[in-house]
Amino acid sequence: MTVPSAPNTLGYMNPYASFLAGQDPIQVLSATPSRLEEIAAVVGESRLNHKPRPEKWSGREILVHLADTELAFAFRYRQALGEENHVVQPFDQDKWANAYAVYSAQQALRTYRALREWNLALICSLTPAQMLRPVIHPERGSMILRTLVETAAGHDINHLRQLEALATAQPS
Repeated sequence: MTVPSAPNTLGYMNPYASFLAGQDPIQVLSATPSRLEEIAAVVGESRLNHKPRPEKWSGREILVHLADTELAFAFRYRQALGEENHVVQPFDQDKWANAYAVYSAQQALRTYRALREWNLALICSLTPAQMLRPVIHPERGSMILRTLVETAAGHDINHLRQLEALATAQPS
């Protein structure tokens, strides 16, 4: 999937910055779990399993991806706080998606909510100095922990838009 890029103050290209568009990332991160649950309720289980096109993920797969991503960000935040110049470990979302069939939408939502609450408790406790801790992404270069938080929020918005489109689409 291709997402637009916008530079942060370090020159790092954050692929999700344009989705954030000036919004407070903490507010976005806080609101996403409830919004996901609302959308899932509107769409319903059978439509969540429908792929809009063969090469696209279903709504359920997007929810599982969000849970997986929240797990990855949990590790990244903690590594960034515990190690000097931590090198972020990228993951291949398509390879992770090979296991998505074993998870239900409800499992994904519960996992996502629990991990997000856990991560927000940590993020909200951070000092401004901690948010400036440097990390290195092998594909994207030097950044700070705050950029990871902003990336997670922009990622949420990207997938919320996909799910909202599914919710407003006419059932086939």
